[in-house]
Amino acid sequence: MGLGTRIFIVRADDSLQRLTLKRYNRLIKGYPDEGLMQYAGKRIRYALIVLEMINRKPAEILMAEYSFLVFDSEGRLDVSEQEKAARLVMDTLEPIDLEQKSGKVIDVKHRFAKKRFDDQYLWDPSPEINAAIETIIFKK
Repeated sequence: MGLGTRIFIVRADDSLQRLTLKRYNRLIKGYPDEGLMQYAGKRIRYALIVLEMINRKPAEILMAEYSFLVFDSEGRLDVSEQEKAARLVMDTLEPIDLEQKSGKVIDVKHRFAKKRFDDQYLWDPSPEINAAIETIIFKK
């Protein structure tokens, strides 16, 4: 038993393109020789799926993240977009208040940041996309 990861680029027509974990990691880490020129200058949807593996075969989907990849003009991930997303993620953290405040003021900035992050960086898959992902993973 172990964990596995599958990554799919979701094209404009909702078809799926498998992206290996090695290539995904190289894109994320910004390797200068790693890019996807067919997506240069585009913002594309992707799905990152974490699986429970039994005897090296997918048994169950444990987690699914549906987000976006933004590519620069050279087909590499846009670093400035990654930085914007990281800053917004930090804003979603609830502040630690070491002093007990009395009164009716509640700090909810982190909740608004979470909504902004979800709206800008996450997407909801259609049932057809979910079914296609399951079909590929479990070879139904």
